[in-house]
Amino acid sequence: MEFRILGPLEIHARRAGGGDLTPRAAKLRVVLATLLVRANKVVSIDRLIDELWGDEPPRTAMTTLQVYVSQLRKVLQEADAEGGRKALVTRAPGYMLLLNDAQLDLVRFEELYAQGRKAMDRGDYDLAAELQRTALELWRGPLLSDIPHGTLLNSTAVRLGEARISALEQRISAALHLNRHHEVVGDLQTLVTELPMHEQFHAHLMVALYRMGRQADALSTFARLRATLVKELAIEPGIQMQQLHRRVLNGDLLLLHPSAWRAEHPEGAGSLPHGAARAG
Repeated sequence: MEFRILGPLEIHARRAGGGDLTPRAAKLRVVLATLLVRANKVVSIDRLIDELWGDEPPRTAMTTLQVYVSQLRKVLQEADAEGGRKALVTRAPGYMLLLNDAQLDLVRFEELYAQGRKAMDRGDYDLAAELQRTALELWRGPLLSDIPHGTLLNSTAVRLGEARISALEQRISAALHLNRHHEVVGDLQTLVTELPMHEQFHAHLMVALYRMGRQADALSTFARLRATLVKELAIEPGIQMQQLHRRVLNGDLLLLHPSAWRAEHPEGAGSLPHGAARAG
């Protein structure tokens, strides 16, 4: 069976004729979602109760949770008669969902993302771009977008949302290193609209536009970023952004070459400049 949480929750049976076996009951879905974001780790009973009911659990919370676990075991067994029966185990102080790496899209994303960063670090930009592209294709929407988020699910959604943004930045950075600015300028224009205080995406867009002969548009990109930062945070763009602005303003021909971009932006590019997480 296969589980998907990078978007709406889904369970798919792998057996012949199997299809979508995602439970419809809201509370049962919360239990499954909580176990999935902590796959192969024990989730305490207290944590599950908190995700289900927050600060106001019913007096029957423990008994009700046991019912949900029993129902979930039946769902898993229906999806995979042999593996499903063994997947959800009782392990003090709670429960653990045992999965292999291929069963959960979250694990595949994290593996591809990490491999892409390593490829970027060693200068293999073709491979880095491909790995991050493949990682990003696993996303179908916000994490568990159809599940109410308690404390654990909310913090996980924030963390993975930032990782997704970082994967996007890595893919685009790799494309710029390869002088493929035409391929990413459209994506960048969308991203700076969605993340109006993310300096790295604005920097990438400025370089892409400048390489396309659109110097005025590159300068306008900086002006919009600066106006947003001053209005929202009362701060100026960072030093690197200001330096890039001056280079574009002065018509620096070195910016037309990937080697110049590589020298000015060493790969710590997975970091999120100020405002990125908040804007996302």
